[in-house]
Amino acid sequence: MGAKQSLPKISKQDEAILTLKIQRDKLRGYQKQIQVVLDRENAIAKQHLAAGQKDRALIALRRRKYQQSLLVKTDTQLETLEQLVSTIEYSLVELSVMHGISQGTEVLKEIHKELNVETVEQLLSETQEAQAYQQEISELLANQLTNDEEDAVQDELRELEAALLGETQPVPKLPNAPLSDPVAPTSKPVRETQQEERVAIPA
Repeated sequence: MGAKQSLPKISKQDEAILTLKIQRDKLRGYQKQIQVVLDRENAIAKQHLAAGQKDRALIALRRRKYQQSLLVKTDTQLETLEQLVSTIEYSLVELSVMHGISQGTEVLKEIHKELNVETVEQLLSETQEAQAYQQEISELLANQLTNDEEDAVQDELRELEAALLGETQPVPKLPNAPLSDPVAPTSKPVRETQQEERVAIPA
């Protein structure tokens, strides 16, 4: 067998609201009964008038009037009960809000205790020391590398940045330098060729 579920505790406020609502529902039921009596007395008065019994019709109307006075009283009582229920429920909401505000204030106090001036200054100091240490390590490593190795590191850094942005672009490679010396052109300039062609032929 499974464990029994614990029932929610009912507070005195809940009991008071429940009692008032029960009384309210009873008054509403009583009003319905009075309305039935009013309709019946009205019908009886009409019957007596139709039969020529005016006195009996008058008695029925008096009974009806009395029931109407009871209905007015129940209306007043019902309105009072509903106001009480609304007032208690609203007071409970206010109490819950005030309890929440009190808890929030305590939490803020605890946060302010942890975030005092000394703590903030210590945190900033530790951050600055960490940044200085990181800069020192970076400079030390940079001094241990050759220029070519440092250039390679910078290239790798740019590739990683491009990959993170989703726009990976390979670093362009420079063409290899020629291994042999450049060869001078064998053809003569056009100007020298034209001058040879203009040499006069002897007669």
